[in-house]
Amino acid sequence: MKKIYSKVKKNKLLHLVVTPNDFKKKIQEFVPSNNFIQCLGLKFEKNKIFDAHKHVWKSGESKSITQESWCVIKGSAKVNFYDIDNKLICSVILKAGSASFTFEGGHGYEILEKNTLVYEYKTGPYKKCFNDKIYI
Repeated sequence: MKKIYSKVKKNKLLHLVVTPNDFKKKIQEFVPSNNFIQCLGLKFEKNKIFDAHKHVWKSGESKSITQESWCVIKGSAKVNFYDIDNKLICSVILKAGSASFTFEGGHGYEILEKNTLVYEYKTGPYKKCFNDKIYI
């Protein structure tokens, strides 16, 4: 697992990259629980059953920021991670099975292989806001 911290605010986790090699336990929390986007790694054998359930609305939720994750299913992508002052921190190649999480700071992606498939996760609900991001 690669944790990328701000150079401006040293203890602020901005980005996270997870690969298949990071699955060490049956249930593993990859994203710190204080973030709006969450991710568990689940590693189970065949025939494991999860009981049917649903999630309910929570009251008291307040101000938030869009947090985003990319999970590469097939192919590869280069991601450039930026600090909170818009300066490039580092670049990482995401391969099939890898995921990135952005909590704050910026990011940009470049697809490296033909027919690359990616799942993109963001906090919701999506309200078609055109003022929720600023281009670097």
